[in-house]
Amino acid sequence: MIILAATPIGNLGDASTRLVAALEAATVLAAEDTRTAQRLLAGLGIANRPRLVALHDHNEKQKAAELVALAAAEDVLVVSDAGMPTVSDPGYSLVAAAAAAGVAVTAIPGPSAVLTALAVSGLPTDRFCFEGFLPRKAAERRALLAELAAERRTLVFFESPARLAVSLADLAASFGDSRRAVVCRELTKLHEEVRRGTLAELAAWAEGGVRGEIVVVVSGAAARTVAFPDAVTQVLELTRDGMRLKDAAGEVAAHTGHSSRELYQAALAVRG
Repeated sequence: MIILAATPIGNLGDASTRLVAALEAATVLAAEDTRTAQRLLAGLGIANRPRLVALHDHNEKQKAAELVALAAAEDVLVVSDAGMPTVSDPGYSLVAAAAAAGVAVTAIPGPSAVLTALAVSGLPTDRFCFEGFLPRKAAERRALLAELAAERRTLVFFESPARLAVSLADLAASFGDSRRAVVCRELTKLHEEVRRGTLAELAAWAEGGVRGEIVVVVSGAAARTVAFPDAVTQVLELTRDGMRLKDAAGEVAAHTGHSSRELYQAALAVRG
C-alpha cells in the first residue's frame, strides 16, 4: 500500500498521532528530501530508521514503478517537505502509477498551507480553486492571469518571496487594483503574518521585500452585471475625466467582473 502522509508546514506540534505512529512503524519512507525527513524523525523523537528513498520532481517518474512494485508487498510511507504529498509537491506520478497497477493508496490527512491560508483569509470559502505556483516567466504568468481574471471563485496561489512583488503587480494589472487579497506568510510559524488589502496595496507593500513561505489568497471576480461594451464605455468615460487608461480598466474590472486586460485592450482599440 502507498500511504500519503501530511507533515507539519512549520509547527511540529501539528504532527498527528497517526503520522507519528506511521513514522514509528515505517520500513520504507519515500521523501521529497531525505535530509528533511531525517530532521522530522529527530524532531518528533522517533527512533525508527526506515529505508529512505528520495522521491522528488526530477526522479519521480523513474522511481514510481520501483515504489509501486515495493508497495505491492509492504507499505510505503510517502512524505513531502511540508504538507500533503501531491499538492504542489511530488507524489502525483506515484499515485497514478499505483492506481493503474491496482495497488491501494490511502492518506494520513493533516496540515495544509492551502486550507490554512483560505481559512484565515476572511475571503469567501464556499467555492475556491487552487492554482499552485504562478509561472516564473512574465509572459506565461500574465497569460494565465488573463484567463483567471473572470473566475468568480476565491483563488489560492503559492509564490516565492523573491517573485511576490511582481506577481502581485501582475495580479493587480489583470484583476484590477481594487480586488481584495490576502498574503499569508510563515503560516503556523513564530513569525506568522496575515496581511490583507487590495492587490495594489499589497503589491506596494511587497516591494519592500518579503521573506518566508508565501500563500496568496485573492477574492473572486464580481458577477458580470454590466455588458462588456458598456464596461468599455465606462473605461473611456473615466479616461476622459483624466484617469489613466490602465487605472480606468482596473477600476471598471473590479466592479463589473470583466478582465481589466481585455477592457484595456478594447478601450485602446476604440481610442485608436
